[in-house]
Amino acid sequence: MTPQAAPPAFEIVITVDDLPAHGPLPPGMSRLGIAEQTLAVLKAHGVPEAWGFVNAKRLTEDPATEQVLLRWRQAGYPLGNHTHSHLNIDRAPSQRAWEADVEAGEGAIARHMPGDSWRVFRYPNLNVGSVAERRAAAQAYLRAKGYRIADVSVAFSDWDYTDAYARCLARGDQASIAQMTRAYLANVDAGILRMRAMSQRVYGRQIPQVLLTHLGGFSAITLDAVLSKLDAAGARYITLAQAQRDPAYAEAGGGSVMSRAAQAQSSDLSGLPTVPDSSAARQMCK
Repeated sequence: MTPQAAPPAFEIVITVDDLPAHGPLPPGMSRLGIAEQTLAVLKAHGVPEAWGFVNAKRLTEDPATEQVLLRWRQAGYPLGNHTHSHLNIDRAPSQRAWEADVEAGEGAIARHMPGDSWRVFRYPNLNVGSVAERRAAAQAYLRAKGYRIADVSVAFSDWDYTDAYARCLARGDQASIAQMTRAYLANVDAGILRMRAMSQRVYGRQIPQVLLTHLGGFSAITLDAVLSKLDAAGARYITLAQAQRDPAYAEAGGGSVMSRAAQAQSSDLSGLPTVPDSSAARQMCK
């Protein structure tokens, strides 16, 4: 029997949103424990860099979570700004209010990062603004402050499972947890297939990918399986700076890099692998 050929390698960056805390804390877990589990998995899979994007408001709500940022830095991974309160630009009462929220998050990050190396920004909800004037003003503001934008090309919707996992765990509903885990990992399989096929269709090649995940309980317990699936698909982990040298990341924006490029080029995406809608998971264990 002829051995199956290994899939062609591709490059991918791992980024983690909502440090020090994403979603409700599941029973029996701690914020530091979630971070420790996440970091252990990242190290075990040889991830050289994982930007952690911080919502500093969570530090004021629970000062003990400062330990999460300390541990992230001790692991050798960098921290960036995700605004103070995860403020979506379209929900801000004014442009200045949004800018103030960006600024309010800076001090907590700067005290853990040398110089200006922390000036990497991730828009909450990947939303750069639906109103052209506000979008342009935000881009100009961030450029003036020396920020680089951490764009995203792929995500597996781990956020859809965050609250449900905490509820199901509180109930002791292991059957529902097993069901949501199977569904999530099946979506990861489909997402990897679509990611690779879409890159080939839109760019004619495999671009470096940037994965968005979160520092939550469900994301932590499934991360090893997610990275194992990426490993099996041919992943080679790189840094954000390496990915951003690719022309695909020349112009930052909202949503997914590949979706933006497909829309700009009017690419025909018919026939690509599809990813099932996972939003129904939000209703589990209610």
